[in-house]
Amino acid sequence: MTSPDDVLSLVIGVLQGLGISTVFLLTVFLGFSVVVGLTKFRTTGRHSSVVRSLDDRLGSGARFLSPEAPRGPADQLKTPELLERSSRQNS
Repeated sequence: MTSPDDVLSLVIGVLQGLGISTVFLLTVFLGFSVVVGLTKFRTTGRHSSVVRSLDDRLGSGARFLSPEAPRGPADQLKTPELLERSSRQNS
């Protein structure tokens, strides 16, 4: 027959084990997240050991068009509806 003291010590032991394992896993996950997060702050470029994308490796980078640059035969900024609307707003 088990005494209430044995049951109480068993429950306390189980709770301590769960608490310690939870703290350990949280420490491992947070430490991994911090280490991986800090590596993102390293410099990137053609000769860097950090490669986030193919553009970084090639070194070309993103090239953006200016707002005045033509957008091809179907320029969505110069549709008849938008031109009519802007002419009504200007007059």
